[in-house]
Amino acid sequence: MFEVSVEQTFAAGHALRNYKGACENVHGHNFRVQVTLAGEQLDQTGMLVDFLDVKGSMRNVIARLDHQFLNEIKPFDVRNPSAENIAEYFYEEMSEGLAANPVPVRITEVKVWETDIQSASYRPK
Repeated sequence: MFEVSVEQTFAAGHALRNYKGACENVHGHNFRVQVTLAGEQLDQTGMLVDFLDVKGSMRNVIARLDHQFLNEIKPFDVRNPSAENIAEYFYEEMSEGLAANPVPVRITEVKVWETDIQSASYRPK
């Protein structure tokens, strides 16, 4: 099994719904997102997936979120913009483009940091 991980960052604001505490108020984070992909074989160049392709896919998702108020962006206008839900959102949005990879690859984990010491992960079943 081979794995590769790529990290990117973005800044955004949010307010947690149904939360009793300071985070129910509008506030922001410099989010850090790490996407880990895995597969059983390498392509003809000896790579599981091109880092540039993963970065590009992540940038496409980030472009919709960066410097935005997440509560007003679909699906977070309905889904609570928690780190857990943001991680799942990255998984959903990035999984669609994996079929074009030369070898079978899947996302095994998306980790989202709100701060340097707090993160949440999404791992598909």
